[in-house]
This record gives sequence, C-alpha cells and structure tokens, in this order.
Amino acid sequence: MCCGASMTQDLLDRPAPQRVGAREAQLGVIDCDIHPQAASPQDVLQFLPERWRDYAKTYSGLYRQALADTLSHPRMAPDVARADSWPPTGGLPGSDLAFMQKQHLDANNVEFGMLMPLNRGPGNQRNLEYGAALAGAVNDWQIAHWVERDKRLRASIVVTQEHPPFAIAEIEKRAGDTRFAQIMLPPKSLEPQGRRKYWPIYEAACAYKLPLALHVGGVNGYAPTASGWPSYYIEEQHTNVTGMLSLITSMVIEGVFEQFPALKVVLVEGGVAWAPSLKWRLDKHWKRLKSEAPHLRRLPSEYVHDHFWMTTQPLDEPDDGADLIEMFEMVGFDRIMFSTDYPHWDFDEPKFVIGKLRIGEEKLKRVLSGNARELYGLK
Repeated sequence: MCCGASMTQDLLDRPAPQRVGAREAQLGVIDCDIHPQAASPQDVLQFLPERWRDYAKTYSGLYRQALADTLSHPRMAPDVARADSWPPTGGLPGSDLAFMQKQHLDANNVEFGMLMPLNRGPGNQRNLEYGAALAGAVNDWQIAHWVERDKRLRASIVVTQEHPPFAIAEIEKRAGDTRFAQIMLPPKSLEPQGRRKYWPIYEAACAYKLPLALHVGGVNGYAPTASGWPSYYIEEQHTNVTGMLSLITSMVIEGVFEQFPALKVVLVEGGVAWAPSLKWRLDKHWKRLKSEAPHLRRLPSEYVHDHFWMTTQPLDEPDDGADLIEMFEMVGFDRIMFSTDYPHWDFDEPKFVIGKLRIGEEKLKRVLSGNARELYGLK
C-alpha cells in the first residue's frame, strides 16, 4: 500500500470526535476559525454583477500562482478535510449548514463561530476589478447562505488588499452590518504588510472599530521559503508559521501601531508557540538598532502583546504538557482565542484542547470564549 493510501486509511480509522462532556458544555466556546465552503461555484458567482458573471464563465479568473484554485494539499486528505466531514447529502465538506450544525456547532456547544471563507480567492486575482467584485460576492454569499440561517455565525469582510481603494469601498459597504465581525486579509500579500501601501486599509479598520483577521495561507506568486520552492508538503506547511513571523515583524517595525494605536489584529491558524521567541529576538535587535527606527517608542514585544491576538489551532503538543501551559503564559492568556479549523483535517475539538490545558477555570474561560467575546463585542 502506498504512503498516501496508508494515510487515508489512518484518517478513516480514527474514532469520530466525541460530543463535549458536561464540563465543556457548561463552558461553551467561541470558534474563531470555521471554513464555509460553496457546494458549487455558482453558489458564490450568482452574487456577481452580470458583467463579472460573464467574465467568470469565460475566463474563470487569473491567479497570481498557477493551479491556485485546485484542491489543496495534502492529497491524502481531499479538500484538506476530515474524513468524516463529507455531508451525507453530497457536496464538499463545510458546504452543508445542517450537517455543520449537527457535527460541530451543536455537538461542541459553539456559542459563536467566525466564518473564514477561503474559496474563490478574491485577494489572489491579478485582475483587481474582478477580485473586488468577487470579494463582494463572497460577502453576500456568507450572509445569505450562512449567517441569515444560523444566528451564531459571524461573517468576515473579504477584501482585495492589493488595491486599497477597492478594499475600503467594500469595508464601508459592510461596516454598519453587525453580522460582519472583522476584516479578512491574506498574510501572503505582494509586499510586507507594514508597507504604507496598506495603511489606508488599517485606517478604515480603526475608523469602523473592526479587527483585522489574517488566516495562514494566501497566494502571492512568490516561493514560500526564502530560498525557493520546497520539495515536500511538510516543508510548505511549516511556512505558514514563518509567514506569521514576517507579518508581525513588518507591521511592528514599520510603525503601523504608532500610526494606528487602536488597530487590532487576529492571527488565525498559526498556533502560538513561536511568539515568545520572536518577541525576544525583536527586542534584542531593536535595542541595538533602534536608531534606524526612531518612530518606535516602545519595545517591539509591547506592540505585539497589545495589538495581536492568536488562535489555538493547530495546538502545539509538546511531550510535557506543562511546556504548553508555560508557552501560553508567555504569550498571555488574554491574547489567545479558541479555534477548531472545522472541517479541515487538523481540526482541534474543544474536548481535546481542554484536555491539554490543565489550567484554572478563569484562564480556561478566557481562552475558550472570553477573549473573543471581548474583542468582537459579542453578547
């Protein structure tokens, strides 16, 4: 049996996630990373203006990277999904709300869920006008297919970050709608996120008091490592973390938070264990080289703590569980929010996370729901 087939069987042989126990049910969770999927492209494309529906039918979009709209890796987990997340009625994982409710929202006592739509890739389009139209269609689709049908769900404002005027127009269109909780940007942009090119988007986020959410991934057409394209999936998967390090460094060092002291940024699906070492290193170098960046008035680590929130998934799993708790302490229990990555293959159910975090009830509640409730103003 080949390796891919063996891993597929391993996924199928795993026991299905169990319902939460009495303690978990009492706590409840706010899931900061749920991926809705379109059952078919037309579910989203129907919300495009006629001109762009014709464009999509004729040209299907032009991505910055070839094959960007094909199925994601790993191939042994089709559509990057849990083996048990394919709806019994047919369709792709994450495309059937009733099944999502039964398998995840109800089973795991999800009070609120933040939608992070990854399909159709508006921000990855070379044609900026089409990308902007597609972003609007994805936002309409989130409301019509998801949020209006389940009041626990909240949408993310998808925008095309490479042309800020288009992004700002979409933010202004949606900002008054409380069904949208945040502005979603891809970490892999054409330039480092601290560049002034993107500052008008940050200004709009502050004006409308909306956090930015940057989910790992994105397609910018560049190799994901500093020395080119990797050979293996595990290499490219790891670059998701290094992308988070890069965007924090850029935004902090280029002075984004001095210019926009109210800006709040959520890093989704990047884990947390890497954050303390980044803060230590940035502080060390800034103390020696701060004359190059006189606009920074505080230690880089202080900007990181004050402006960035991180989600638990994928939960780091050291051999000694005490190490994980110590790492959470270093990051700050007030800056970590719970997430599952449903319906993807590395899904972290609440029961699993609670079992790993042997911490006091107050800290546990902050991670599972309190921090997100405060950040997003949820009631």
